Parts: sequence; C-alpha cells; structure tokens
Amino acid sequence: MASTTREESSDNDSTSSSLTTRSWLSSFSFRRRAGSVGSGSPNPAWEAMRRLRVHAGEVSLEHFRLVRRLGSGDIGSVYLCEIQYPVGRECVFAMKVVDREALGMRKKLHRAEMEREILGMVDHPFLPTLYAAFQASHYSCFLMDFCPGGDLFSARQRQPGKRFTISSTKFYAAETLVALEYLHMKGIVYRDLKPENVLVREDGHIMLSDFDLCLKCDVVPKLLRSKTESSVKTRKSSVSSCATAPLQSCFSIRRQKVIRENVEVCELDTEMVAEPINARSKSFVGTHEYLAPEVISGQGHGSAVDWWTFGVFLYEMLFGRTPFKGENNERTLINILKQPLIFPRVGVSGGKEFEEMVKVQDLIGKLLVKNPKKRIGCCLGSVEIKRHEFFKEVNWALIRSVRPPEIPSDMNKIRNRVLFQKLSKKDKEQPFQVTNHHFEYF
Repeated sequence: MASTTREESSDNDSTSSSLTTRSWLSSFSFRRRAGSVGSGSPNPAWEAMRRLRVHAGEVSLEHFRLVRRLGSGDIGSVYLCEIQYPVGRECVFAMKVVDREALGMRKKLHRAEMEREILGMVDHPFLPTLYAAFQASHYSCFLMDFCPGGDLFSARQRQPGKRFTISSTKFYAAETLVALEYLHMKGIVYRDLKPENVLVREDGHIMLSDFDLCLKCDVVPKLLRSKTESSVKTRKSSVSSCATAPLQSCFSIRRQKVIRENVEVCELDTEMVAEPINARSKSFVGTHEYLAPEVISGQGHGSAVDWWTFGVFLYEMLFGRTPFKGENNERTLINILKQPLIFPRVGVSGGKEFEEMVKVQDLIGKLLVKNPKKRIGCCLGSVEIKRHEFFKEVNWALIRSVRPPEIPSDMNKIRNRVLFQKLSKKDKEQPFQVTNHHFEYF
C-alpha cells in the first residue's frame, strides 16, 4: 500500500498453477475475521463495520469520507478514510482505490484481481484484514487496516545513519519471516518484499501489504521428524513444543520424549513444513534492486525468490542500502547476476553486538546465494531460516508479546493533530465524490 519509491519491472505471462484450498490450514486460523482481538474484547473496526451494515445495509463508497491520500502504487492509490456520521468516526481505515478501466488498458487488471483474491484468503496478525470490498463506477475499493506508523523504508530514513540497529532489524525481520511462512503455507509466493511494503501498525508490530505480484500454487504439507540424544535420566513425558525456546516453527506439532532408565534420552521433534517448492513462473516482476537472479535470467523461479528478497531486506535494514545497487537499473541487474556479496564496514559497540553482526551476515550470505537450489529455505522454507543462530533467542510462539522498537503516537493524538484538522466544516458535511484528479498517476 505504501508509495513505491523504486521502479518496478514489467509483468509477463506466468506459468503458475492454480491454488487448491487445503482444509489442513483451517485449524491454524487466527480468528481475526470473527471481529475480536487477543484480549477477547470486540475489535473496534469490525464493530464499526457491523453498525454500518446494520444502519445502511450494503456498504458503498458514499458511506465513507476520504480524508487524504496516504500513497500510491502501480495499480492504485490508498486513502485514509472514516465512516460517515451517524454510524460514528471512532475508527479510521485505509482504502485502496483501483481504476479498473485504466488497468485494463495497461493489461494489469489481473493484478488487482489477484490482490482482491488474496486479501480474502488471508487471516493473520501480520497481514491486512479486508473489512469490505465494493465497486464505485469503474473503481474497485478495498477497505483495510490503517497503519499509523508508515512503512519501514520511511522509518529507516529516520534512524541514525539511516539504518536500523541489529536488535530492531531482528524484530522486524522475525515478524516478516512469520508472515512469509504463513503465505507459503497458503500456497502464495509473495515476490515483492521490500521495506516500502512492510507497514507498522498502531501497536508497533508489522503488517505486510501489496499482494498484486503474488504467485499462487499448490502446496502439500509434510511432517519432519528429527532426533536429538542425551544421557539424562528422567521420566517418560510428552510436552508441547510451545513450552520450549527457542522454537523452530510457529506450527511445531509436538515434542515426544521416550526415555529408558540408565539409557540415552531420545527426543523426537516433529515439525510441519508447507513450502510451495513446485511453484514455477517466468514472470519478470518485482523491484529491480530486489530481483532474484533466477527472475532476471528468465529461466523460471519459485518460492526461493522470497528468501532472496528476505536477504536483501535484511541487508538494507542493517546497512542502509541494497547490496547490488548500480548507477542505473541495467547495471543493478548485472550486479545481481555477477557481483559477489560484499558487506560494508560498520562500527559495533561491543563484543555482543559484534557476535550478532557475524551471525546476521552469515544468514544474509546464505540467503543471497545466486543458485536458488543452494539457497537456505529453498527446500524446508522458514523452518531452515528459523534454525539459524541469528534467530536463536527468538521465542516464535510469543513473538506478538515482544515490545516493538518503536510504537507510533497515540491514535487520538494522530486523529486530533494531523488527520482531521485539515477538513473544513463544509468538507465534513459533504460526502466524498470520486473525481479524475485523484488518479493522475495513471
């Protein structure tokens, strides 16, 4: 949803297969569609939408006031909006507005349709909630969460040296990894990871955005069992893996201990892996600085492109620039194919930070392997990456309980000082009308 600051490449025909909906994933629903938050209290946004539907019936554009434009991308613009009186204005939303006629002329209408389909599929704390979708003339409107913290690209610009600390990078990278893991389990290859597409919610946690470049494919889950041994004498037991840290997967099933007295202890770790390794596409899509070598070569790519972009994402967050950027787009693509990975020299404050820097550079090096078949995550997906030493101390089951590095200003202050003072009394009483000047970027 954030405004794109890097030029995007053209989109060609894809050879991807269609997605088969898997019933096994339904057990991992985060219940955000039900309209409640973690504490069990009603979600204010869902409650406001419920009241709107009771009051007005079918939701349409005339029920919202568009306050200002938040940004624009290749297929649409995103506006800050609120529900019009008398239902109430206690909630604000982000509304993505897509001009279907303009996209049809540019042969990109399928991208808007892809985003609409995926928004309706996902249900995860680090992904958008689609509160409503409706048509207005030749425009399609998607009502989603508003993220007052902006995107990580803008947040990085505000940091000292225009780069995040290692601890902040680990926090945002861990949450982004969990979001990618969920998408892959749904058979969705994201293909457009970059700081501009990672937004910061009101509570400081992330929300991935923009799904028009996604690739859908079939995915078949697998259970992996690994053994670890020790000579500790204890009782026979069976414990949930959620009680141990560090965890290897948000979806670890169960850890069983089979123990005989005075004999070795055999621990069986059972993990579920659902990586769409058979995904295949020849589309040339993405942002130049983030394109994987296999995308540039045109020989076909799959889910491993998301782990390449995750490596570039980590690099930019830590060092303030992407690893292969050239003086122009053509030079950038050549660098991605031929230039070796080089890390800039940065100062560290102590031994602990130096150790963390060594670990993250090792992870980035394994992610930015030019051969996708040798890249970390290419076979086991996020499970492999979560096992890396850089994420060793992350408790994946409690990741939403970690305090974010930055928490956006209180929502009431944002509403009173920034968003709504700009509206005149006349504007507040008038419904929003779609006019052409809002879509000049087409």
